[in-house]
Parts: sequence; structure tokens; C-alpha cells
Amino acid sequence: YDVTDEDSFQKVKNWVKELRKMLGNEICLCIVGNKIDLEKDRHVSVEEAEGYAESVGAKHYHTSAKLNKGIEELFLDLCKRMMETAQAEERSRGNGASHTSTARRGVQIVDDELLTATPAGGCCTSG
Repeated sequence: YDVTDEDSFQKVKNWVKELRKMLGNEICLCIVGNKIDLEKDRHVSVEEAEGYAESVGAKHYHTSAKLNKGIEELFLDLCKRMMETAQAEERSRGNGASHTSTARRGVQIVDDELLTATPAGGCCTSG
């Protein structure tokens, strides 16, 4: 979400619901607040975002794509967590656990905004 845009943070809550509905609760969730270089324009408080992340069992990260701050740490930590989860699932399968609970599942992500976007629109336009 964009820390300067409350609506983008509210959309994260819908995405989390959709992910949980499609993939269940045993997924690695990250809530990422981007544009921390625009702190003076912040509309989503750190406390609110971290509280929400904790309430859904996600880790919260602060990033600035513009300054390349926090991006590498985010992806390294996410990859580490995903590998740990996969290893734990593999161990549980070896202990006679059901294969159905750890079966690979496909995901189709649909961006509702693409359906209504104008050719001049996009995430990187200013104005």
C-alpha cells in the first residue's frame, strides 16, 4: 500500500480476505507500506498498519521503491519464510500427514482496476 493513500491501505484488507479465501490461512503474508520517502504526506499511521498486520498474522515492512530502501530485506525475508514453511510442510508429509493439506494450489489474480483503467492511467502517473 501507499503510505500517503488511505484507500490503498483499505484495499490491502480486501486482498488479504481474497488470499485467505483462495489459499487458506497457512500462507506467508507481508503487508508493505511503500513511499516512506514521503513521510510528511503520510496518511496511514505506522501503528495502524502494524496493528493490522499483526491481527492477520502478517509481517509489516516499510519501503521506498524510489530510494530502494527496504526492498531487498523484504524479499530476502519473504523468501526465507516461504522456504521455512515449505520445509515444515515437507517434514509433516514425511511424518504421515495428509498430502491434501499441502498440495500445490493455483492462484488467479484479477486486478479490478485494469477493467476500468484508461490508457493514460497507471500506478506511476503523477497528478
